[in-house]
Amino acid sequence: MTLAMAPTIPAGTFSRSSQPSLPSYDGELLLRPWEADDAPVLQRAFQDRTIQRWHVHHVTSPDEAQEWITATHRSWQREQDAQWAITRADDGEFLGRVALRRMNLVHGVAECAYWVLPPARGAGLAPRAVATVTAWALEEAGFHRLELAHSVHNEASCRVATKSGFVLEGTLRSAHLQPDGRHDTHLHARVRGDA
Repeated sequence: MTLAMAPTIPAGTFSRSSQPSLPSYDGELLLRPWEADDAPVLQRAFQDRTIQRWHVHHVTSPDEAQEWITATHRSWQREQDAQWAITRADDGEFLGRVALRRMNLVHGVAECAYWVLPPARGAGLAPRAVATVTAWALEEAGFHRLELAHSVHNEASCRVATKSGFVLEGTLRSAHLQPDGRHDTHLHARVRGDA
Protein backbone atom coordinates (compact mmCIF):
# COMPACT_ATOMS: atom_id res chain seq x y z
CA MET A 1 0.00 0.00 0.00
CA THR A 2 1.30 3.48 -0.87
CA LEU A 3 1.84 6.07 1.85
CA ALA A 4 -0.06 9.34 1.51
CA MET A 5 3.05 11.25 2.63
CA ALA A 6 6.80 10.74 2.72
CA PRO A 7 8.05 8.91 5.81
CA THR A 8 9.76 11.06 8.41
CA ILE A 9 12.84 8.80 8.21
CA PRO A 10 13.34 6.86 4.96
CA ALA A 11 13.57 3.08 5.27
CA GLY A 12 17.16 1.93 5.17
CA THR A 13 18.50 4.97 7.00
CA PHE A 14 19.78 2.86 9.91
CA SER A 15 20.15 -0.61 8.41
CA ARG A 16 22.68 0.49 5.79
CA SER A 17 25.17 1.62 8.46
CA SER A 18 26.56 0.38 11.74
CA GLN A 19 24.93 1.51 14.95
CA PRO A 20 26.91 4.51 16.23
CA SER A 21 28.59 4.92 19.60
CA LEU A 22 27.46 8.13 21.28
CA PRO A 23 29.60 10.20 23.69
CA SER A 24 27.68 12.14 26.36
CA TYR A 25 27.77 15.94 26.18
CA ASP A 26 30.11 16.05 29.20
CA GLY A 27 32.45 13.42 27.74
CA GLU A 28 32.15 11.17 30.80
CA LEU A 29 29.92 8.49 29.26
CA LEU A 30 30.06 6.45 26.09
CA LEU A 31 26.93 4.76 24.82
CA ARG A 32 28.02 1.89 22.61
CA PRO A 33 26.36 -1.04 20.86
CA TRP A 34 26.24 -4.24 22.90
CA GLU A 35 29.08 -6.73 22.43
CA ALA A 36 29.14 -10.49 22.90
CA ASP A 37 31.52 -10.08 25.86
CA ASP A 38 28.80 -8.09 27.71
CA ALA A 39 26.70 -11.23 28.33
CA PRO A 40 27.93 -11.91 31.90
CA VAL A 41 27.40 -8.34 33.09
CA LEU A 42 23.99 -8.25 31.42
CA GLN A 43 22.93 -11.41 33.20
CA ARG A 44 24.15 -10.00 36.54
CA ALA A 45 22.26 -6.74 35.94
CA PHE A 46 18.97 -8.60 35.66
CA GLN A 47 19.52 -10.11 39.11
CA ASP A 48 18.95 -6.65 40.60
CA ARG A 49 15.50 -6.42 42.21
CA THR A 50 14.79 -2.91 40.93
CA ILE A 51 15.56 -3.88 37.34
CA GLN A 52 13.42 -7.01 37.78
CA ARG A 53 10.55 -4.99 39.25
CA TRP A 54 10.18 -2.51 36.39
CA HIS A 55 11.00 -4.72 33.40
CA VAL A 56 8.80 -7.48 32.06
CA HIS A 57 11.65 -9.34 30.35
CA HIS A 58 14.38 -10.93 32.44
CA VAL A 59 17.72 -12.45 31.52
CA THR A 60 18.30 -15.54 33.66
CA SER A 61 21.06 -17.52 31.92
CA PRO A 62 24.20 -17.01 29.82
CA ASP A 63 22.32 -18.25 26.75
CA GLU A 64 19.50 -15.73 27.30
CA ALA A 65 22.05 -12.93 27.75
CA GLN A 66 23.79 -13.87 24.51
CA GLU A 67 20.47 -14.09 22.65
CA TRP A 68 19.41 -10.69 24.04
CA ILE A 69 22.64 -9.14 22.70
CA THR A 70 22.23 -10.85 19.33
CA ALA A 71 18.64 -9.58 19.20
CA THR A 72 19.83 -5.99 19.73
CA HIS A 73 21.89 -6.22 16.53
CA ARG A 74 18.97 -7.77 14.60
CA SER A 75 16.65 -5.02 15.83
CA TRP A 76 19.03 -2.33 14.54
CA GLN A 77 19.22 -4.01 11.13
CA ARG A 78 15.41 -4.28 11.05
CA GLU A 79 15.13 -0.62 12.13
CA GLN A 80 12.89 -1.57 15.07
CA ASP A 81 15.00 -0.78 18.16
CA ALA A 82 18.38 0.67 19.07
CA GLN A 83 20.04 -0.50 22.28
CA TRP A 84 23.21 0.88 23.84
CA ALA A 85 25.36 -0.18 26.77
CA ILE A 86 26.12 2.80 29.02
CA THR A 87 29.83 2.82 29.90
CA ARG A 88 32.38 5.19 31.40
CA ALA A 89 34.30 6.82 28.57
CA ASP A 90 37.67 6.62 30.33
CA ASP A 91 37.78 2.98 31.45
CA GLY A 92 34.82 1.27 29.74
CA GLU A 93 33.13 0.30 33.03
CA PHE A 94 29.61 -0.96 32.34
CA LEU A 95 26.95 1.17 34.06
CA GLY A 96 23.59 0.44 32.45
CA ARG A 97 21.48 0.41 29.32
CA VAL A 98 19.57 2.99 27.27
CA ALA A 99 17.40 2.31 24.23
CA LEU A 100 15.07 3.62 21.59
CA ARG A 101 12.29 1.06 21.30
CA ARG A 102 9.37 0.69 18.92
CA MET A 103 11.00 2.92 16.30
CA ASN A 104 8.35 4.05 13.84
CA LEU A 105 10.17 5.57 10.88
CA VAL A 106 7.02 6.66 9.07
CA HIS A 107 5.88 8.88 11.94
CA GLY A 108 9.37 9.53 13.33
CA VAL A 109 8.45 8.33 16.82
CA ALA A 110 10.31 6.09 19.28
CA GLU A 111 10.18 5.26 22.98
CA CYS A 112 13.12 5.76 25.36
CA ALA A 113 13.95 3.06 27.89
CA TYR A 114 16.81 2.66 30.35
CA TRP A 115 18.14 1.09 33.50
CA VAL A 116 21.23 1.72 35.60
CA LEU A 117 23.20 -0.64 37.83
CA PRO A 118 22.87 -0.02 41.59
CA PRO A 119 26.38 1.43 42.15
CA ALA A 120 25.77 4.05 39.44
CA ARG A 121 22.36 5.23 40.69
CA GLY A 122 21.79 8.67 42.16
CA ALA A 123 24.60 10.40 40.25
CA GLY A 124 22.54 11.72 37.34
CA LEU A 125 23.77 9.03 34.99
CA ALA A 126 20.36 8.03 33.60
CA PRO A 127 19.35 11.61 32.67
CA ARG A 128 22.72 12.12 30.93
CA ALA A 129 22.36 8.88 28.98
CA VAL A 130 18.77 9.73 28.00
CA ALA A 131 19.83 13.26 27.00
CA THR A 132 22.59 11.80 24.82
CA VAL A 133 20.23 9.43 23.01
CA THR A 134 17.63 12.18 22.71
CA ALA A 135 20.08 14.61 21.10
CA TRP A 136 21.17 11.97 18.59
CA ALA A 137 17.60 10.87 17.81
CA LEU A 138 16.10 14.34 17.36
CA GLU A 139 19.08 16.24 15.94
CA GLU A 140 20.90 13.63 13.85
CA ALA A 141 18.74 10.55 13.22
CA GLY A 142 15.65 12.47 12.14
CA PHE A 143 13.05 11.47 14.74
CA HIS A 144 10.36 14.03 15.46
CA ARG A 145 9.00 12.74 18.79
CA LEU A 146 10.39 10.60 21.60
CA GLU A 147 8.18 9.14 24.29
CA LEU A 148 9.10 7.88 27.74
CA ALA A 149 6.56 5.82 29.69
CA HIS A 150 6.82 4.43 33.22
CA SER A 151 4.60 3.12 35.98
CA VAL A 152 3.13 5.89 38.12
CA HIS A 153 4.75 4.07 41.06
CA ASN A 154 8.25 4.38 39.58
CA GLU A 155 9.18 7.78 41.01
CA ALA A 156 12.84 7.44 40.02
CA SER A 157 11.90 7.11 36.34
CA CYS A 158 9.62 10.13 36.64
CA ARG A 159 12.59 12.17 37.92
CA VAL A 160 14.79 10.92 35.05
CA ALA A 161 12.15 11.89 32.50
CA THR A 162 11.74 15.37 33.97
CA LYS A 163 15.50 15.98 34.27
CA SER A 164 15.90 14.86 30.64
CA GLY A 165 13.41 17.48 29.44
CA PHE A 166 10.52 15.10 28.77
CA VAL A 167 7.20 16.84 29.42
CA LEU A 168 4.56 14.90 31.34
CA GLU A 169 1.63 14.64 28.94
CA GLY A 170 -0.74 12.52 31.00
CA THR A 171 -1.60 9.20 32.57
CA LEU A 172 -2.48 6.10 30.56
CA ARG A 173 -4.86 4.03 32.65
CA SER A 174 -3.94 0.37 33.19
CA ALA A 175 -1.46 0.57 30.30
CA HIS A 176 1.40 -1.68 31.40
CA LEU A 177 1.31 -5.22 32.66
CA GLN A 178 3.98 -5.62 35.34
CA PRO A 179 4.86 -8.74 37.36
CA ASP A 180 2.56 -7.53 40.16
CA GLY A 181 -0.38 -6.64 37.88
CA ARG A 182 -1.52 -3.76 35.69
CA HIS A 183 -0.16 -0.27 36.33
CA ASP A 184 -1.28 3.16 35.29
CA THR A 185 1.53 4.77 33.30
CA HIS A 186 2.86 8.30 33.03
CA LEU A 187 3.56 9.34 29.44
CA HIS A 188 6.30 11.94 28.91
CA ALA A 189 7.53 13.21 25.54
CA ARG A 190 10.12 15.35 23.81
CA VAL A 191 9.44 16.80 20.38
CA ARG A 192 12.00 18.19 17.95
CA GLY A 193 12.30 21.90 18.67
CA ASP A 194 11.57 21.62 22.41
CA ALA A 195 13.92 23.69 24.55
